Amino acid sequence: MSDISTFIQTVKLPVMPEVAHALIRTLNDEDADVVTVRDVIAKDPALTATLLRMANSALFGLSRSVTTLDSAVSVVGMSQIRARALGICMAQVFALPHGVNRLEFWRYSMVCAGYAKFLANEVHIDEQQAWLTAMMLRLGELMIAQHQPQLLEAIEKLPCVPGERWQRERSLVGFDEGQITAEVAKRWDFPEDVVQALGHAADTQTAQVSKLCAVVHLAGWLADQASNHDAVRRAVLQLPAAARDALQLDADALHARIPDPDTFSDVSTLLA
Repeated sequence: MSDISTFIQTVKLPVMPEVAHALIRTLNDEDADVVTVRDVIAKDPALTATLLRMANSALFGLSRSVTTLDSAVSVVGMSQIRARALGICMAQVFALPHGVNRLEFWRYSMVCAGYAKFLANEVHIDEQQAWLTAMMLRLGELMIAQHQPQLLEAIEKLPCVPGERWQRERSLVGFDEGQITAEVAKRWDFPEDVVQALGHAADTQTAQVSKLCAVVHLAGWLADQASNHDAVRRAVLQLPAAARDALQLDADALHARIPDPDTFSDVSTLLA
């Protein structure tokens, strides 16, 4: 199948709650401020409660507890609260098909997002935009599984070296997960730079698209090897040279500082 729009028409997209659509609109609105984002989230009491649990979890390591949405936004930051809120919404509406381990799938997504945030800080781009884009990257695989569930076993077959899942998807379906997620993100009116980064995240020359795209590419590559900290530290020394060099990342320096995947692999609040 050569037309990705035709492919998308064969699957049933999840229905995003209005709060998610409203938060996406703020991503495209330069005038959206803390009050705007807070008021959008406050309309959903369940989402507010989940965000407060997340803000008080070990994930953020705050020195004091937060009990209101205002204090959470103040302490954690508007951009991070918005990104996490959208992450929670997507985790709740995307159903995982038979054959996909729910905890492992979302752990991968959180680890990918965590490494994207780390790398974004290294190259001085928006960390929360990188976190959200990388968190969404693998959603396209769920669309493949919905459309052609018989392909899932071949796509997930082990062993699977970094980046091989993308190659298998392209070979079997004609598109990789990032390209499919990009088409979904476009339909949901995500910012164009997010759509572009997703659509080219599996390409070897990602840095020609944008720094965000290269960061998401490397984050996915690391997440593929994030079984433990030692595995990730070894992977850092083997990062794809094109993206690494374009971002002017020093492999030895990253090797010394790369976070343990366990520091951002907790999915308990995400799936609450």
